[in-house]
Amino acid sequence: MRTGLDIAGLKTPNNVFLAPLAGYTNLPFREMCSRLGAGLTFTEMVSCKGLHYGSEETRSLLRAGSIRPRAAQIFGNDPDIMREACESEALAPFDLIDVNMGCPMPKIVKNGEGSALLEDLPLAERVIAACVKSGKRISVKFRVGVRRGDKMAAEFAKLCEGAGACLITVHGRTRDMTYAGEPDYGQIAAAKAAVGIPVIANGGIFSREDAERMTARTGADGVMIARAALYRPQIFCDILGVAAPPVRELYFRQLDETLALYGERFALVFMRKMAAFYCKGYAGAAEFKRKLFAAGSVAELREIADAVFPAQGKG
Repeated sequence: MRTGLDIAGLKTPNNVFLAPLAGYTNLPFREMCSRLGAGLTFTEMVSCKGLHYGSEETRSLLRAGSIRPRAAQIFGNDPDIMREACESEALAPFDLIDVNMGCPMPKIVKNGEGSALLEDLPLAERVIAACVKSGKRISVKFRVGVRRGDKMAAEFAKLCEGAGACLITVHGRTRDMTYAGEPDYGQIAAAKAAVGIPVIANGGIFSREDAERMTARTGADGVMIARAALYRPQIFCDILGVAAPPVRELYFRQLDETLALYGERFALVFMRKMAAFYCKGYAGAAEFKRKLFAAGSVAELREIADAVFPAQGKG
């Protein structure tokens, strides 16, 4: 799992990527995963309409940082607004722009965005083609279908390639499965066989063994790690076969960087959640979480984390 990819001239150091995760893949988290070996990281999904209407909250999701390569993920369903976003100053620092056509959340789908585009292939094609006209490298992340039993991954993969996408990521579940259940390896394999551009496989990868199984069964060019990175960001080290730093070291650096970039309130709320993820499986985790979410300041949060992480001896 160390093979670098060439994505329309963009070279990645390896083929193990960090997925866009709404509410989590902010800049400090992405840069931590890059240091741990992630070959490419993605921002959380960004609304093109939000950029169009000048939302500062939306723009704030697009802090680029210094680590390269880097990618942003956008969502929307208006081809003109999507192209405008790709051409915007806010997205200029990113080497690749990914178009979300897989999000299963009702508030996204009801607006005709995310995985809703799996049900409107002509519009999906127009959206991708419009983004490509911006001159940016465009990738697409999509699911294998809307309902269990759908067999549309190959058709949609060819649509993406035909519209000009230089990379696709296939989540091996249908929309109605959300984030549960065994991924459909056969559908990812069908997508891979249908196109000549690189194909990344996503869904259900929580260990090196899962990653190896995914690539063996699908022939995919790489894998994308999602929720597993929230519980153990060292999963990138695991898959790449390199030594992983202890969670204590990772947590306190992430806390410092989050505090410096976003301030006390955001750092407190966000890093309480991250500590809760990182301590999963620890002895006494339930009591730790209770104390954690009662913390009223970053200083108090540091004290609690200092008490739990070194005592566990867990990397």
